[in-house]
Amino acid sequence: MLGKARLPMGIEDFKRIRTDGFYYIDKTRMIRDLLDNMAYVNLFTRPRRFGKTLNMSMLKYFFDIGSTPALFDGLEISKEAEICDRYQGKFPVISISLKNVGGSTFDKAKNKLQSTIGNEAIRFSFLSDSDRLSETERRQFAKLIELNEEGDFAMSEGLLENSLLLLSRFLQKHYGQNTVILIDEYDVPLDKAYQAGYYDAMVELIRTLFGQALKTNNSLFFAVLTGCLRISKESIFSGFNNFKVYTVKDVRYKEYFGFTDAEVRQMIEYYGFASQYKAIKEWYDGYLFGDLSIYCPWDVINYCGDLRDESVTKPQNYWVNTSSNSIIRKFIDKADGITRNEIERLVNGESIRKKVRQELTYRDLDSKIDNLWSILFTTGYLTQLEQDRDGMAELIIPNKEIRWIFREQIQEWFETEIRKDKQKLEDFCRAFEENDTEAIEKGFTFYLRKMISIRDTNVKKEMKENFYHGVLLGLFAGMEGWKVMSNAEAGDGYSDISVEVEDKEIGIVIELKYAEKAAFDEGCREALWQINNRNYEELLLDDGMTMIRKYGIACYKKRCRVISG
Repeated sequence: MLGKARLPMGIEDFKRIRTDGFYYIDKTRMIRDLLDNMAYVNLFTRPRRFGKTLNMSMLKYFFDIGSTPALFDGLEISKEAEICDRYQGKFPVISISLKNVGGSTFDKAKNKLQSTIGNEAIRFSFLSDSDRLSETERRQFAKLIELNEEGDFAMSEGLLENSLLLLSRFLQKHYGQNTVILIDEYDVPLDKAYQAGYYDAMVELIRTLFGQALKTNNSLFFAVLTGCLRISKESIFSGFNNFKVYTVKDVRYKEYFGFTDAEVRQMIEYYGFASQYKAIKEWYDGYLFGDLSIYCPWDVINYCGDLRDESVTKPQNYWVNTSSNSIIRKFIDKADGITRNEIERLVNGESIRKKVRQELTYRDLDSKIDNLWSILFTTGYLTQLEQDRDGMAELIIPNKEIRWIFREQIQEWFETEIRKDKQKLEDFCRAFEENDTEAIEKGFTFYLRKMISIRDTNVKKEMKENFYHGVLLGLFAGMEGWKVMSNAEAGDGYSDISVEVEDKEIGIVIELKYAEKAAFDEGCREALWQINNRNYEELLLDDGMTMIRKYGIACYKKRCRVISG
């Protein structure tokens, strides 16, 4: 692939992409749409890794005084001559990201915010000598960039609350032109504050900072904010006029975050990966923004990059490494029986109908399970099947990648849950040593009912058997004195599960079958026949086991039957 543009894996700086030979999917028409539908403050909420930061960088380089117009040569916005003549490179731009504003205490988080704003102010150091500012204003600016003895920014909390307002006023006076303010990841400080226990203090600080800079600021041309959650207007945006919020449900701007199907097709054809289209669509598509199906760009770019390096041949889960996925685990922990059943339906490819609240405070997140449905939707773990008409949404898991994340989180939750009662688990496992089929059947049924089933009702019988196989292996894991083997070569084939209890010289052979239409006896007999016909016990006898237990287990939904032989 000599001569092909490089893939911008992890690169979110528009200038670098355009000047260093990286592949770029053109989203510059967003500039025209922003100007055509001008709002004083514009908030875009999208899941993580959908191009929010790159778009903010694009806006900065278009509007900022002194930026290079050539960066946009050949792109869609360059065809809009009137817009370019009037707006390109004409405005001072304040651009900050709040993604690193957090800490174990409010003071630590506040210091991070001071550093973020202070470092942006340093970019305008020429204001210290600007003859268009008064002496008082120059002194105020000096305070914004002043450092203490430890090398940290020394601005007081009062100055911090007014910092964006003051900086925009100074820039407006210096240039004679109102300021554009860009704030990326606006909700991260609130998220981190909620987790660390200083939420009220951070809400008050952010509310005042934003209110001063964005609500009554005559030096502001317009502002754009991005984040994952739409925080309640009453929480930090109270009293804002000409304030527009664009969520994943809105049709306007639907194509500017993430990749469309046409963009993905063009990209993989350019790199020679057109044969991977079906796999990419199954794994990374499925997000409905407005009425448009969208791919996660982070995943598509990373997968194409790995295909170019020949480091993978099949789709991988890239999104799992970008966040803790703790929201899913929190959701599962809170789930009652009804909710667990709904999770099963989702993981097995079905949809559920729920009311989605897009405007929440962080206090709402844990108040009731219905709010967590909304958070899963907002953060991209669920999407809507189609545009809702009555405030309700038909929710589904968007693709194979997210389904994989759900399965992993469910498995981890289950393994934690079953180990809460160690004695019950050990009694269940000992029943296999003692040939107590009644206890095995009762115990396995108990765990199947407790488990959130992660089988797919549409998959082949063998895949359904794999689900039960995996659950049983999870139950055996960590059993002291047991050597557990899965799909080990034995006799004339491969046994599902073989166990050696070395100190007792007991060998256990287990074969699992999926009992179609609840034909339990038939499934058990078939499993035992397979054990005996293929001599699965030979491996255990060769290893010195003197007593062999054989079990045929047939499973259907959350029931099972066990026969020994």
